Amino acid sequence: MRKDEMFDTPKKKVALDVTNLDNFVYDMDHCIKCKGCYWVEHTYMPGVEFSVRCPSNLWNDFDSYGAFGKMRIGLAVNEGKLKWTDKLLEIIYADPLCGACDVGCKRNLDLEIGLSLEALRVKAVKDGAGPMPAHKKIAKNIDAKHNQFGSPHENRKKWITKDVKVAEKADIVYFVGCSASYVNPEIAGATAKVLNASGRKFMLLPDEWCCGNTLYSVGMVDEARELAKRNIEAVRATGAKTLVTSCAEGYRMWKVDYPKLLNISTSELGFNVVHLIEIADEAMKKGDLKLTKPVDVRFTYHDSCGVSRLCDPWTPWSGERGWMGTVSPALKRRRGTTGLYVQSRNILNAIPGAKFVEMPRKRENAFCCGAGRGTKEAFPDLASFSAKHRLDEVKSVSAEVLVSACPWCKSNFSQAVKENGDNVQVMDIAEIISAAVEL
Repeated sequence: MRKDEMFDTPKKKVALDVTNLDNFVYDMDHCIKCKGCYWVEHTYMPGVEFSVRCPSNLWNDFDSYGAFGKMRIGLAVNEGKLKWTDKLLEIIYADPLCGACDVGCKRNLDLEIGLSLEALRVKAVKDGAGPMPAHKKIAKNIDAKHNQFGSPHENRKKWITKDVKVAEKADIVYFVGCSASYVNPEIAGATAKVLNASGRKFMLLPDEWCCGNTLYSVGMVDEARELAKRNIEAVRATGAKTLVTSCAEGYRMWKVDYPKLLNISTSELGFNVVHLIEIADEAMKKGDLKLTKPVDVRFTYHDSCGVSRLCDPWTPWSGERGWMGTVSPALKRRRGTTGLYVQSRNILNAIPGAKFVEMPRKRENAFCCGAGRGTKEAFPDLASFSAKHRLDEVKSVSAEVLVSACPWCKSNFSQAVKENGDNVQVMDIAEIISAAVEL
């Protein structure tokens, strides 16, 4: 081939749009099965005992349950060579979409593995095959009760106690989320107390609805988009400049997936989206939040996926793909580098009396708890397996307490501890910060 012919390769219009699986044919086709999506690179690991990054493929070691298998499945589905079956749906939904495969691949090939997996679920729903029955039940609960548990909507603010100060009007609005409102009210209470202790006035939405995390995650993009529009307008109507969450899943949904659904950048939301970790870290640096009460425990920290490798801000992109996969205009990849790694550790290392120890898999290489993005509801065995595997890692560093930054992580780990009979306490980071504050 002559040089002029080489550069005349036909260009294809593509976009980072998960509503069309065809956008990710190049990514799926160029997976080389290196298994960088499965193993944590040896340069990050002290040994082989905890060296796997993929919960689904560890749970079921057939290739189809790993990202490298699903890329081939995605190609076949897109070409119409593979029809939807119960087994195929199990394969694509038995996966917490934790992003471990995506950041692993982007260290080597820069393929959009995470978006390909999301697009495959969107196609399953559009084709009338997905999602799973458990997910359809959640969708009905959200439609009828505005929360994914089907709990009475009027009970959403029952977590508020007399010692919590909620402002009528403030620059900060606290989006509590379904889990902290109904299942883990102690997280909502602790978050409010930390905000109060730091001098940050906050208000609540007059009528908070589910963020739609599960709807988006299982491919129900139309329903998720309507919730996104409704919720964004509700926040804008308050005039708040900052939305704070205490849920990693909700944080990712507001910061990344809402903009993705509406084809806007994170900066165009009209308000900042932050997690309590960011608020607390900033308040500590300014001297507004003082951690003075000793917490005499040896603890470790689990980097919840939504506040680590999945929370890089979103920027829409569309363009052309040409010779050797080159794209124009230039595309800045989301590699999981802007996770709240430093902020969380600043806080945890400042707690007096506490001994903070790291697990082998940490930061962007952390092993998922297995509960998020519709997994626990449809595949409780996978969620339990993943949590128990992570708890083995907790015990390997002799930690008494496991701290996370998401209600889903806390619930799943707590259940696994109970089933195992382990002597490990599970806490949310809001709770341990609150425990160290003199109120």
